[in-house]
Amino acid sequence: MHELSICQALIEQVTRIAAEHGATGVERIGLRIGPLAGVEAPLLRHAFPLAATGTLAETAELVIETAAIRVVCTDCGAESQALVNRLLCAACGSYKTRLISGDELLLANLELTLPDP
Repeated sequence: MHELSICQALIEQVTRIAAEHGATGVERIGLRIGPLAGVEAPLLRHAFPLAATGTLAETAELVIETAAIRVVCTDCGAESQALVNRLLCAACGSYKTRLISGDELLLANLELTLPDP
């Protein structure tokens, strides 16, 4: 289950960011995952508590947003949404497309608990 190693790397990144800001805790972690990222969101949700135990993010809420698959056509230049196994241009039907989103795994936002000034 590579989702556990992804969660461990996420916790390392979140911990580093929290330390840079002097945070005392992490309230919410927002991820954006594309359908082509090779990550299963349910498995990631299941692995998250294991990776977060004993860290500043132990009680954090993990919020996962699914990113749309978008392509740009190299024939007509149109940008359009596409399907997982059908990366065709919606404007002209060409198969000559380039993926512009849908394969990402991004830390989109982070809500930290900061000490009182």
